[in-house]
Amino acid sequence: MNICILGAGALGSTFGAWLSEAGHTTWLLNRPSRHLEAIGRHGLTVEEDTHRRTVKVRVSSDAKDIGPVDLVVVLVKSFATQVAIENARPLIGPHTVVMSLQNGLGQEDVLASVVGRDKVIAGKTYVGGVQTEPGVVCSGVRGKHTFIGELDGRLTPRVQAVADVFEGAGLATTVTDNIVGTMWDKLLVNVATGALTGITRLNYGQLYTEPALRDIALLAVAEAISVARAAGIRLSLHTPEAAWQLASEGLPASFKTSMLQSLQKGSITEIDFINGAVVRLGQRYEVPTPVNATLVACIKGIERAMAEQQQQQQQQQQQETTL
Repeated sequence: MNICILGAGALGSTFGAWLSEAGHTTWLLNRPSRHLEAIGRHGLTVEEDTHRRTVKVRVSSDAKDIGPVDLVVVLVKSFATQVAIENARPLIGPHTVVMSLQNGLGQEDVLASVVGRDKVIAGKTYVGGVQTEPGVVCSGVRGKHTFIGELDGRLTPRVQAVADVFEGAGLATTVTDNIVGTMWDKLLVNVATGALTGITRLNYGQLYTEPALRDIALLAVAEAISVARAAGIRLSLHTPEAAWQLASEGLPASFKTSMLQSLQKGSITEIDFINGAVVRLGQRYEVPTPVNATLVACIKGIERAMAEQQQQQQQQQQQETTL
């Protein structure tokens, strides 16, 4: 299959490595970066458990260089989806399938507004990844599942074809007739850990040994479960404890959530599409979500402080340049 991963972060790189190793023509499409440049020059180095290997993956920063593909896997940050898919129009051919594996809710609607709903399928993955340096990612694939499906619940040949490709590449993948419920299941996992690690700057080993943080995580997930039930969503995770446990399975103590990684890089987070989605839908269905609202406010405060610090540093550098 001819595949393009839209977004060359830790997770996009992980999927790109496995699919490329399986023999598929696989591209990583991303804006220019040191990570993309390193992959193009030396290949992508993947660390998993105690093993380290280098994989050749095609890279580009311009969709025109790639042209139409069979499958576009969207793994940019949620807030960048609109611009990314518009810039990726040259990837879209008559039979192209576009699938989001991003965190949070609402990405499929954004994609459909650009490429048409008939081309969009949905997915959620529990695969993890951390970029440790340019051209190097630490991946958590073993024991981690990916779920894909049609938005209307149909079991179609195109979804099965994608699942077969992923399975053949060593990425455990299940086709589901309840992908919306699966998306909510993953949201519960993100709600459990993302904001708390972003606020505290703790990795998984630290987070999971702090009882006070566990208590807050369970309260946040309980709110999300209440919202899902009010919305008529069919969940497979029925308790906050189940989401808390699932979030850590198969990942090392050193693992950092994507929200924490974003803040450490000086970038804004996906909080609006995770805990923020719980708050918005809670308002719609009249379900109180004070814990999630507090977590959103804290992350927003951190983002503002970070942005102002960056602005001050830039102003200082400009002043030093003119002296």
